[in-house]
Amino acid sequence: MQKLCSASLWPVYGPDALRQLESRLQHSNPQPLMQLAGLAAAQLALAIAPHARRIWVAAGPGNNGGDGLEAAMHLHLWGKQVLVSWMGSTAHAPPDALMAWQRASTAGVAFQSAIPENWLKDMDGQDLCIDALLGLGAHRALGLEMQACVQAIQKLPGQVLALDGPTGLNLENGQWLGSPDAPTVAVRAHHTLTFIATKPGLFMGHGRDACGQIWLDDLGHRANDCDVPPQAWLNAADAPRIKSHASHKGSHGDVAVIGGEPMALRGMGMTGAAVLAASAALHAGAGRVILSLLSGQATEHALPDLMQRDWQRLDLEQLHVVCGCGGGEAIRAHMPEVLQRSAQLVLDADGLNAVADDPALQNLLRQRAELKPTVITPHPLEAARLLKTSTAQVQSNRLQAAQNLATLFHCTVVLKGSGSVIAAPGQTSRINTSGNGRLATGGTGDVLAGLVGARMAQGLGPFEAACRAVAQHGQLANDWPDDLPLTASALAQHLR
Repeated sequence: MQKLCSASLWPVYGPDALRQLESRLQHSNPQPLMQLAGLAAAQLALAIAPHARRIWVAAGPGNNGGDGLEAAMHLHLWGKQVLVSWMGSTAHAPPDALMAWQRASTAGVAFQSAIPENWLKDMDGQDLCIDALLGLGAHRALGLEMQACVQAIQKLPGQVLALDGPTGLNLENGQWLGSPDAPTVAVRAHHTLTFIATKPGLFMGHGRDACGQIWLDDLGHRANDCDVPPQAWLNAADAPRIKSHASHKGSHGDVAVIGGEPMALRGMGMTGAAVLAASAALHAGAGRVILSLLSGQATEHALPDLMQRDWQRLDLEQLHVVCGCGGGEAIRAHMPEVLQRSAQLVLDADGLNAVADDPALQNLLRQRAELKPTVITPHPLEAARLLKTSTAQVQSNRLQAAQNLATLFHCTVVLKGSGSVIAAPGQTSRINTSGNGRLATGGTGDVLAGLVGARMAQGLGPFEAACRAVAQHGQLANDWPDDLPLTASALAQHLR
């Protein structure tokens, strides 16, 4: 069993691959997988709640419930006071779950079909609930009976251990079960134990709030010896970059930031976004950073370390360009030249919106391909505009949406959000596990764009630069002192 963290580099599998892995393990393992999973769950339950007097197991009608029944049997035999609420029936239970019920019943585990409200009232903060209601195959909104069970779980004072994933969470995409307009109730677990391999939804969307600490028991699966390709990899945190002694400013690349719509155009100046991106590139270690505001004028609010220059005087063919931050409507007229001339390009925000609205710009972006490396950094709405779909569709399959964008525009994609996805043609996508809700403040996306630009300027390829930048960006938020507000400008200044 392994405890997963933001530094974990681990393969992530979709449902089809998981079924294939499960089938192989069932044929190669002398012991049923459900029994192995139940034993692992019981062992983890003792580890996280060693002083629990009462353990309530909420077991669903399928195989996830069977895992819970196996865990209940072991905990009962180890002397714990266990009560199981099983929503299944002996007439309709899958074969493995039926066997688990028989083993638990024979061992003397106590069952109660209804929610044991009086029994639950005597539980305290040291006690434990095991959520074994639904697993990987759940896609529909919860029925009333299961909703009531979830609500009972959420009222308990002790810890909650979810098996495979918290009930109410779609393990394929990290969204709540049900429609976006009427999401289902869901368990918020303190710990989640997932089996065989990790699932995408644990690390994306609401999964990052619902799962708590994630644990993995592979039940004998060895990723290094497997020929089933993963859907993605978790994106491991990056070590700080240290400049060598025998280097100079020209050794670490030149970044130009083009953006910042002037106030005069629409009465809504956005020069701050471009300044933030440039500040991020500077603090991240780029050798020289040039700020080119779309007004063509210098600003007093930029750091003195930044050079300022009219973008039309830039030698784009020699530069790593970050374009679009705060660009507004003003960026559209300049996009053809930026797309055609920039040696390497990070395209963000209004630069992406301009491309989404103009087929000619889309063609220019595609034509850059491998000769002129490009990273685009959309949030879900910008991704939806580029793909001509809805935000809900993007969020329903973030891995596929990111890969579709990478294929469509022949570039590296950072699909931002909870569990940012990094995708590129010919690469296995990454799901980023660092970061938290403190990044949900204006300007942090501009900081990320500048950081990606700096990493490319320092010699990394676009996919590796994006992976490292996203990991570092999130890790800074994880390490941020609780008593200090996280602002985009402070975030930029803490980059290394």
